[in-house]
Amino acid sequence: MNNTKRSRLLTGFSLIDLVISMGIIVLLFGGIFLVYSAIVDSARNNSTRTAALSVLEQQSEIIRNLPYDSVGTQNGIPTGIIPQTQTVAVAGQNFTVRTTVRNIDDPFDGTLGGVPNDTAPADYKLVWFEAQCTQCVRPLSYFMTTTVAPINLESASTNGSLFINIINASGKSVSNVDVHVVNASVTPAIDLTDTTNASGVLQLVGVPTSTQSYAVTAIKSGYTSEKTYPPGDPSNPNPINLHATVAAGTVSEVTLTIDETSDLNVKTSESTCVPTGNKNFSISGGGLIGLNPDVPKYSTSSATNAEGLKTFTDIDFGTYALTLDSPSSDLIGMIPLSPFTVDPSSTYDFRFVTRPANPLSLLVVVKDSVTGAGVNSSTVNLSKSGFSETVTTGRDTWTDTDWSGGQYGSQDGGIEADSPAGSLSLVSSGGTYSTTTVPWLISNTIDVGSSTATYYDVISWNPASQPAQTGSESVRFQIASNNDQTTWNFVGPDGTAGTYYAATGDAIYAGHENNRYLRYKAFLKTEDENYTPEVNNVSIDFYSVCVPLAQAFFAGLSPGTYSVDVTAPGYQEATSTVSVTANWQQTQVILAP
Repeated sequence: MNNTKRSRLLTGFSLIDLVISMGIIVLLFGGIFLVYSAIVDSARNNSTRTAALSVLEQQSEIIRNLPYDSVGTQNGIPTGIIPQTQTVAVAGQNFTVRTTVRNIDDPFDGTLGGVPNDTAPADYKLVWFEAQCTQCVRPLSYFMTTTVAPINLESASTNGSLFINIINASGKSVSNVDVHVVNASVTPAIDLTDTTNASGVLQLVGVPTSTQSYAVTAIKSGYTSEKTYPPGDPSNPNPINLHATVAAGTVSEVTLTIDETSDLNVKTSESTCVPTGNKNFSISGGGLIGLNPDVPKYSTSSATNAEGLKTFTDIDFGTYALTLDSPSSDLIGMIPLSPFTVDPSSTYDFRFVTRPANPLSLLVVVKDSVTGAGVNSSTVNLSKSGFSETVTTGRDTWTDTDWSGGQYGSQDGGIEADSPAGSLSLVSSGGTYSTTTVPWLISNTIDVGSSTATYYDVISWNPASQPAQTGSESVRFQIASNNDQTTWNFVGPDGTAGTYYAATGDAIYAGHENNRYLRYKAFLKTEDENYTPEVNNVSIDFYSVCVPLAQAFFAGLSPGTYSVDVTAPGYQEATSTVSVTANWQQTQVILAP
């Protein structure tokens, strides 16, 4: 082998060696770096731990050298000279030190109010320290506790005790709740924060006496908050949870209820789920904080955005009532009925179903007299002299009234849709009509907004009867539905292409259920060339997820007193009257089983 070839082979081999060697070196030094970082981190943590222990021992030593009566926190219970929160520097590191002091009623000599009754329940003091490194990358906390007892025997106390119980919506105790207690009417003033134990209780012993002055607030991350209220406040004159009273030699108890927060999505849309944006509404609820008058915990005015949505996060559990405040819209129903209940740790959707205002209008809500739940599929008849209209709750109606200008899907050319506008008839040829053809017209697509729980009830048209000269079944319909807006198979009431809907009010074939899109196909014919059938409107009754249940809506009314007659399977008929005077108003009918 010549020297040139040998040189090339050696050069290639050296490059591969170099790449492999570099990889090994990177792995080696990477491992060394990780080990070094771990050692440095461990050394840093040991340094921090040593400094923190020094801080805690220093605070404990201060406690040991204080007079017993001075062992307490500033504005705390028991009161003393120790700051509740302070910053202490040791070895170049700053620590936030939090101190909690509690009087302990030891059962060895009885308890306050127990058997035997301990008239001096503050037997000794428990001191709890927390030191947190404020400059550390990871803000670790270090803890220490100690007890302090008096030198002399106890004497009867002029103070009382305040026990604070925190429970959830199910009545179970909630531990590790931050409880803030404030009383500015005693000297020195009290302003302390402490935490409930595993039983959801914070026991404060040796509390200065005071009447309806202890303000208590319960707070926990991810939970609702609750507090007490002063009596006689103009905004809440009769609160349910009054500021606490502490009397000498007694135990006063305060119970507050908190639970995990929930979210509420408020939506505004048409009955076909098309959003109607920028609608004003008011909301109140989350339970009551006052009685006579009733004062809700939460109350505000708001509005949906352009997409018809407003989301409330971290709201309280409880009953909520919502009201639409939009004069340009009629409320045709709510989903669910208002008021409704929000459970803890849940997400709820509430929907205002609206349409453009058509004064005067009336919303009828039908409820069960026993359960208070809405009664769906009830028949509501609204009537007065010269007027009668019947609506079924849980239904809405899609109506076509004008096909002029090509406001339809397609046709075969044999149907006149423009003369006169707003009606369908056969095309005239020299003043007569064909008796040998059956022209057809297909509607535009009807979109009910969702395929979920969707069904179609009946198809209707006007006029219901045609001139006898046109012959029987001179107006007929078929229906097609789908979820892809592509497959249109027109069928009649038995689901085949050989049958037709020939009488207004015919029930629609059940096979169209859970289809979002629908079209109808109108067929017109005549047996007399001098007569034509005519259709002025076509209606499809339907239900989908955006159609309100247990509610019936009437629009375009004239002022006056109307009779409301409601029937439903399994219920007694109910009749009432309502005076329609406002642009929009609501009435409620209660049905007895």
